[in-house]
Amino acid sequence: MTDLPTPTVGTRVVHRRYVPYSDAHYAGNLVDGAYSLKLFGDVATEMCIVTDGDEGLFASYSEVQFLAPVRAGDVLEISAELVRVGTRSRGLELAVTVVARGEPTAEAPGAARVLDEPITATTASGTVVVPPRPEA
Repeated sequence: MTDLPTPTVGTRVVHRRYVPYSDAHYAGNLVDGAYSLKLFGDVATEMCIVTDGDEGLFASYSEVQFLAPVRAGDVLEISAELVRVGTRSRGLELAVTVVARGEPTAEAPGAARVLDEPITATTASGTVVVPPRPEA
């Protein structure tokens, strides 16, 4: 591919995802922390496609913080921001934010609401690697 985009610090990619009840593993309909890491992999893949025209590979996390629970019935916003551009590596700041939450009751088993204040559930810093760019 010769017309590769130029990776630019500040580029953002955002996904939204509903957490199905089938993914809950713990009391209170909690999902495991690996769920957020999987979502980080998805948003990082799109970032590599946007910035480098390749799916890239996740190389490492330098920090992961689990700040609040993620539950089945949540609607999540998963974001990646490009914060560093190396020759073949890209530094990302990642976040999982709960923007809506299921609130089922016996009378309304499908009840849910958009949160007035989104909840930051998970943050991370990570590095992805991409193939070398072709010589111009």
